[in-house]
Amino acid sequence: MEAVLQVVQRINFYLSDYILVFLLIGTGLYFSVRTRFVQVRCFGEGMRAVFGEFNMRGGRQKGGLSSFQALTTAIAAQVGTGNIIGACGAILLGGPGAIFWMWIIAFFGMATIYAEAVLAQETRRVAEDGSVSGGPVYLSLIHISEPTRRVVIS
Repeated sequence: MEAVLQVVQRINFYLSDYILVFLLIGTGLYFSVRTRFVQVRCFGEGMRAVFGEFNMRGGRQKGGLSSFQALTTAIAAQVGTGNIIGACGAILLGGPGAIFWMWIIAFFGMATIYAEAVLAQETRRVAEDGSVSGGPVYLSLIHISEPTRRVVIS
């Protein structure tokens, strides 16, 4: 059992310290360039969409949510408790310089989440009863062959 633990720890070391970092930064750079830096180009439009008619006591919109409820739901979907704890841990272990690197990664991560959201909208399917199917897992499954899909699902 000790040998298995050492193998898993060695794999984790290389994945988290080298491969994953370069993949995340590379993917963010790729999508930033391909979208012509959507995180800068459309920043004003995004702020107007989020805060344009923002108020704490606003009436319900077409979707049944007030602007404050929609904002807090969207933030909760993207942030989560793990990210808050992760940021605290990074500052604790890496010092204040960790904040700078979190901003850099977040900047390129914006283009990645934008690309994911666009792909999810492009590949969503609306059934006859009005229900919608889609999302990252659905996107991954429709682009792989049937035999591979069976193995992944099982």
